[in-house]
Amino acid sequence: MKTQASTFSDDFDDPLITNEKGEEAHEEDLWFLPGPLEEEPDDLPPGPRAEPPDTAVIEDWAKAEGVHAARLARVAGRLGALDDRLLRGPEGWRYRLALIEAADLSWFAGDRVSSDRLALWVSMRLSGAQDDPNALARVGWAVRRLTVGPGPKVDLAAFLDRRDPENIQDSAERFEDRAGGWLDVMAAAGDLHPITRACMGFHLWSLAGLGQHGDQMEAAVTASRIAAIDGSGAIFAPLAMGGAGGLRASGLPPERLARWLDGMSSAILTAMRTLDDIESWTGRAENSMEQLSGRTPVALRKIFTEWPLVSAPMAEAMTGASRAAVQRNLAWMEAGALIREVTGQGRYRMWKATG
Repeated sequence: MKTQASTFSDDFDDPLITNEKGEEAHEEDLWFLPGPLEEEPDDLPPGPRAEPPDTAVIEDWAKAEGVHAARLARVAGRLGALDDRLLRGPEGWRYRLALIEAADLSWFAGDRVSSDRLALWVSMRLSGAQDDPNALARVGWAVRRLTVGPGPKVDLAAFLDRRDPENIQDSAERFEDRAGGWLDVMAAAGDLHPITRACMGFHLWSLAGLGQHGDQMEAAVTASRIAAIDGSGAIFAPLAMGGAGGLRASGLPPERLARWLDGMSSAILTAMRTLDDIESWTGRAENSMEQLSGRTPVALRKIFTEWPLVSAPMAEAMTGASRAAVQRNLAWMEAGALIREVTGQGRYRMWKATG
């Protein structure tokens, strides 16, 4: 039996390959060798690409907006009236409403920060042993975002004070990507009314993977800024004042939007009543305190228009007056029924303007 001849040069430069008859094989017979370079057809499935916003979701909310068009118009009108009133009023009114809204949102989100604790924390960074510093920080963030700064329209990470860590794992989805997806949907829903868009964004928050750090608080504050995006006086739309029924998540878009509109309407009316009360108090205080001399009475009156609750150390720090001057004027205002003490204790006493 003949053996198949197959010899190679010592340096492997010129291999000799034969066929089964012992003859030198031609290149076309060597099927196992790679053929000439040819452009292969592009029949592979496409790689990952950015998915377009879910138009079906936006269509569902557009239909819900059509169902509640009349109710939406009424709420938008009330928000416009609040916006105009804040535009013409003193700056302190906006801050006062932001404090009340943030405190009420904290109860909805489970942090349960009372307005007196919030006032002390925001003004002087004072907290008690029983206070949760993380909860105070979250509510303090809400106050800042409800009073100043750009909205969440472009840089959501900056608005939320959240950034991806530099050493994030490859398998972990980046916050920047999740935020980008949510912003894409919100941008695609640009034809919706800002109030409807805010409601949709609030209910899509967790679905977008954004619900990790203070989920409900962040979502509500972001939505409140979006709802008032066209305003000049009101930087946010009240959602939680007088109850947060509009923030309950259940049902289809028409049910959620109806509850949202009812809750916002109630919150706006609460905000308007708050402004009515403080405007009435300001006029009464000006008449009663005109006999007092110095800058401390005027400064104290301004503080009580801005803050729901005021302590003596807080007033001392914000007015720059001496402790004796502050205590003397607080006692005079309390005797004149302009303010009343609400804590009922000897230390850490807090006063509020009387209605």
